[in-house]
Amino acid sequence: MTSAADPVIEATVLVKTFGPTRALDGLDLSVAAGEVHGFLGPNGAGKSTTLRVLLGLIRPTSGTVRVFGLDPWRNPVAVHRDLAYVPGDVSLWPNLSGGEVIDLLTGLRGGADERLRRTLIEDFEFDPKRKARTYSKGNRQKAALIAAFARPARLYLLDEPSAGLDPVMDTVFRNQIRRVRDDGATVLLSSHILSEVEQLCDRVTIIRSGRAVEKGSLTDLRHLKRTHFRIEGGADPVKLAAIPGVQGVRTNGTAVEFDADATDLGPVLAAVAAGGGVSGLTVSPPSLESLFLRHYSDRNGQAR
Repeated sequence: MTSAADPVIEATVLVKTFGPTRALDGLDLSVAAGEVHGFLGPNGAGKSTTLRVLLGLIRPTSGTVRVFGLDPWRNPVAVHRDLAYVPGDVSLWPNLSGGEVIDLLTGLRGGADERLRRTLIEDFEFDPKRKARTYSKGNRQKAALIAAFARPARLYLLDEPSAGLDPVMDTVFRNQIRRVRDDGATVLLSSHILSEVEQLCDRVTIIRSGRAVEKGSLTDLRHLKRTHFRIEGGADPVKLAAIPGVQGVRTNGTAVEFDADATDLGPVLAAVAAGGGVSGLTVSPPSLESLFLRHYSDRNGQAR
């Protein structure tokens, strides 16, 4: 088993093929104990395949994977004892009530904390007496989330977990992530909702075509992105375009907008100050979305 200093999840050069399709192509992934780790990528990038490998549901073609220091394919019972999982598309037993579904799922891990179960049902505004066949996608998602959070786990594997939740329930979900993190749990959050990842995650891994293309803390990754400027009045777009590191200069009414590389902010700010006549300046810090799009764009800068 792992010590406190060991990664909870460690995947090295992970490959998974399905016939001619290479779903994972040498993926490296490391998730430290006690962190919320964002796992980003669009549909088809390999996120769900990775989670199925971590759950021990499928066997990797090559490479190594460890969860709590164990091979999940060879030791599924030991791994699942301390693990909670929420899929992105939840299917429930149609003739069971929502409460029966929650009890069944938590029973597989030793049973729910009843106080926590009641609180979660109330917070998620969930009706446990209705049959599962009557639930909307959002309510099916709520049932899975309540079951996952109603019994403490060391590791939460969440695959697009907030799909189908309205903004109010999404806030409840995010509060639960913060709660389990504060309790010392580890979370791997697979998502394409970038604002969710920015609010919750300590580190992120961006996956493309089955490989990790960026990884690190959000602070580290923001150094790789561009800052957005909007200048009202007094800006010469031709002069701005000539500054090294300035990209995408464009006019928008009376304003000039552009992006600048982090390493070239000094000359950009000096040029703005020297221009005079500036009536407004807005500087937007680089977002995770800009980094995400950078890895999913073609040579013409158009998103694929």
